[in-house]
Amino acid sequence: MLQKVKAAYLVWFKYYQIIPKTHRHTLGQQIDTLWIEIIKTLAAATFIPRQEKLPYVRSTIQRVDTLKVLLMVLWEAGSLQNEQYISLSIPIEEIGKNLGGWSGQLEKQNSPTSPNSKAGKK
Repeated sequence: MLQKVKAAYLVWFKYYQIIPKTHRHTLGQQIDTLWIEIIKTLAAATFIPRQEKLPYVRSTIQRVDTLKVLLMVLWEAGSLQNEQYISLSIPIEEIGKNLGGWSGQLEKQNSPTSPNSKAGKK
């Protein structure tokens, strides 16, 4: 999934360079910062022990949801063309679905009744 996020960020970065200055240094900067935070929290979730992953995955989901809204605002303000918005929205939607699935899987694995959890073992 980290590879998908990186690829989507590279698409964003190309657009970030050419969006109008009125948004590049305000909303564009906020969106770019969110992308970096998403990469950082996702990388952390990828490389830490399973029982510690859930808070990082949830944090990444929150950032992706915020990213979706801010990109929509940028598009509605006319600083992203339709095809640019679509080329970002499709992979972001897929990333969100993957994160949701990962979160659900981690919740099941970490639940006290799960056969894989320490609380479930006797």
